[in-house]
Amino acid sequence: MQDNTGRVRCVPNIVYPQDLPIAASRLEIARAIASHQVVIIAGETGSGKTTQLPKICLEMGRGVAQLIGHTQPRRLAARTVAVRIAQELGSEVGDLVGYQVRFTDRVSENMAIKLMTDGILLAEMQHDSLLRKYDTLIIDEAHERSLNIDFLLGYLKRILPQRPDLKLIVTSATIDVKSFSRHFDDAPIIEVSGRTFPVETLYLGLDHERDGGLDAQIVSLVEDIDAGQFGARGDVLVFLPGEREIRELAKALRHVVEQRQAARGVAVVVHALLAGGIGHPQIDVGVVGVVGLTNSDNC
Repeated sequence: MQDNTGRVRCVPNIVYPQDLPIAASRLEIARAIASHQVVIIAGETGSGKTTQLPKICLEMGRGVAQLIGHTQPRRLAARTVAVRIAQELGSEVGDLVGYQVRFTDRVSENMAIKLMTDGILLAEMQHDSLLRKYDTLIIDEAHERSLNIDFLLGYLKRILPQRPDLKLIVTSATIDVKSFSRHFDDAPIIEVSGRTFPVETLYLGLDHERDGGLDAQIVSLVEDIDAGQFGARGDVLVFLPGEREIRELAKALRHVVEQRQAARGVAVVVHALLAGGIGHPQIDVGVVGVVGLTNSDNC
């Protein structure tokens, strides 16, 4: 690929994980993008739309002279998605795939795909009203309908007639996707199935011995899981309301691991305020004994 300055971008052979539902729809999606200025992708959780759509656009030849912009509602998501796409393309973050969030960026002149928060794209409008550095924009998680997302969608509709070369892809969960289509003059909707896994809900009985507060109850429950009382031992994901609660529980869990040498596991803290490097612990997803602690606001 060669951009308008004559630099050649080395784009590797693009491969799509076949276990992701979106892989089966990639040709249909590519045809829709080629034929329409705006496309709505309705994808359930686990469909692969977030990581694979930029690759589809790249394979189509987008992101050559300009950039493929990809927005996320949260900083942590922008960073982690950039890392994932870079890994799948065999590239380093900041090379072919980069990201920009508040106070932090990893970008380069060779970059073709740029992950960013909604707020970063809004800020760029102040000095580039037609967003001419982009030939493709992917507005992800539009169903969240935040003020930033609503403003972006309204603004983009106004500038699209002035940017006939700009492709806009809006992704949403399957909730009310027709409203996005109507907003963009009945733009086509492509639905992609998701991946679901069986979930069993277990309720704990009233246990007076676990009356030492939320942290003590969670620590006791993690120990029971570690001991195999609920079946095969696996990982634990705990959702908490804020950073303080996350750190206090992580401290309590680490204390248990230190005090009981027989205990196995590591507590991994994840929340939106983490610095860039801290948010990516080098731990395999399938490793046994990981207790993930994360905000209940999806970070």
